[in-house]
Amino acid sequence: MAAINAIRDSDVVIGYNTYVNLISDLINGKEVVRSRMHEEVMRARLAIEKALDGHVVSLVSGGDPQVYGLASLVLELLNKEGGLDLRPTIIPGVTAALAAAARLGAPLNMDFAVINLSNLLVNDEEIMMRVKAAAGGDFVIALYNLISKDVLVKAMNLISTFRSASTPVGIVRNAYRDGEFVLTTNLGNWMRYLEAVDMNTTLIIGNSRTYVYRGS
Repeated sequence: MAAINAIRDSDVVIGYNTYVNLISDLINGKEVVRSRMHEEVMRARLAIEKALDGHVVSLVSGGDPQVYGLASLVLELLNKEGGLDLRPTIIPGVTAALAAAARLGAPLNMDFAVINLSNLLVNDEEIMMRVKAAAGGDFVIALYNLISKDVLVKAMNLISTFRSASTPVGIVRNAYRDGEFVLTTNLGNWMRYLEAVDMNTTLIIGNSRTYVYRGS
């Protein structure tokens, strides 16, 4: 409810096209700035500029703005500028791993790792280093931002060197949204569903203690 109230109280709403479309019923009569992927810095800077001009601004993220969202970027820009009298309010949301896990059962009941597979800002070598560390530590792993299927396949192959082919894998696309897709498979068979994976998909790979009960 806090997020809804914040958007209603704003006179400017800024966000990625997909996220703005999800709140179309809340933004009538407001100044709305839509942008594309890879324009995150622009959105954050514009939100700061509008706020400094006296506007009440909502910078919209999907999930939780602190998890691969724009909260840290806004704070970083404010820190670099220095002396700006702005105190952004960060409203937590439900990040994709938690939404996907709820649709699958309870795979995140104990320790888990969340890894961003986007190689736009982090190189493949660093991504694989993190995947290897999480797999070797027997963490349940949630994979975000599946931009490159090549990177995804490489990551899953690496995980497979630490875990058996029967290890449960959950594939969730558009959790709690229109067009939702939820599937439970395993490391040995997940590649059959590669075409179902896109940027709106989260993969959850179980650890040595994860099991499937009644299909989930």
